[in-house]
Amino acid sequence: MSRFRAFLGVLVVLFAAFVAVEYFRPQPTNWRPTFINRDKIPYGTYVLFDQLPQLFPGQPISTVRVPIASQLLPGLGADVNQDSALSRTGPALRAGKGTYLFVNDAFSCSRLDRDALLRYLSKGNTALIAAEQIDQELLNSLKLDVQPLLDMQDLLAQRRTRGTNRRQQAQAQLLTLVNQPLGSQRTVRLTEDEVPAYFRARAGSRARVLAYERRRRPVLVRVPVGRGFLLLSTTPGTFSNLLLLRPATAGFAFAALSWLPANQPVFWDEYQKQGPLGEQSLLRVLTGHTALRWALVTGLLTGLLFVVVEARRRQRIIPVLKSLPNTTLLFTRTVASLYQQGSNHSLIAEKKIGLFLEHLRTRYHEPTLDLGDAANRERLAQKSGISRPEVDALAKRINLVLTAPQVSDAELLVLNRAITAFRRTAA
Repeated sequence: MSRFRAFLGVLVVLFAAFVAVEYFRPQPTNWRPTFINRDKIPYGTYVLFDQLPQLFPGQPISTVRVPIASQLLPGLGADVNQDSALSRTGPALRAGKGTYLFVNDAFSCSRLDRDALLRYLSKGNTALIAAEQIDQELLNSLKLDVQPLLDMQDLLAQRRTRGTNRRQQAQAQLLTLVNQPLGSQRTVRLTEDEVPAYFRARAGSRARVLAYERRRRPVLVRVPVGRGFLLLSTTPGTFSNLLLLRPATAGFAFAALSWLPANQPVFWDEYQKQGPLGEQSLLRVLTGHTALRWALVTGLLTGLLFVVVEARRRQRIIPVLKSLPNTTLLFTRTVASLYQQGSNHSLIAEKKIGLFLEHLRTRYHEPTLDLGDAANRERLAQKSGISRPEVDALAKRINLVLTAPQVSDAELLVLNRAITAFRRTAA
């Protein structure tokens, strides 16, 4: 017992030391591009979302956690097919003007979402979509394509080395603004992995170039849609915390936002990054904070250790009981050997005949069967299907054995064969 207490004491000390080291250890920088409005990591959008009231003074800022069609068409049913086209007589659009902002790693929308967004823009509203990948159905409607600037393997390799000297060694990418706002820089220098793609216009496209990279390929365009317009950017990283907090790169995002009207309410989309509100795990509070997550893991490990230790202390050795052997066959062999020790087999013959007569009584329903009676033998022959001479011969053999003073091995064997043959051929 003293050893066990000493062992638990050592575990408590080690656990306390581990907690202290984890608590005071600096957390590594998370370079994952989430673009979530509450994330303060380099590629979150906390800074931009916090500055929206100053960029759109006097206008309400709303966070959207529903699909585009559900936001723009309040009368849309919950069971509507998202892949269906929006009819001209469909639900009415949201009343009033507005600006829809999307800053995502990848922008996706259903056919219904696309139709609702384009109809909303055609009524004089505006939207901004900043994403490395944009839904092809929407691009087809705008007669645009998105082409990658870097090979996917090179892009992933550069992003894995963020925060190291590789960032300073990466090839610079120069973005140039067209008709930049007064007081802002015309060019912005970024790393190559922050400009992953560019736009390519098709025949008939009405897109207007607002910014391009060093080879004059557009990365920011303005597409008119009815009485409104849509801003498209392939550089969502320029709207992140990292680049907005750098004076040398903050001008690009604010220049892009300056094209949006400042007198309209703003809808900030979080649905494509966080999903619908409330669709999360029951343990989202514990898993969303590092300290609570470690507390949960520690509690589970402690409970497991308690179960293991207590089970070992209270477990008893269960004895293995051998099953009882079946001695029926052994007993039968022993009795048979006792009969075989003598030369007179009368007892064996009597038991053999008795079993055979009992079989005849139960099989042919003859409670008082007497083979010495000719009528009984005739009835037995008719019921069994054996000829009368054979039945008489068997009855004579049985009577001979029962009346003989001594039964030899040969006589016992002949009796056994006769009884066996009768049982095989009888009906």
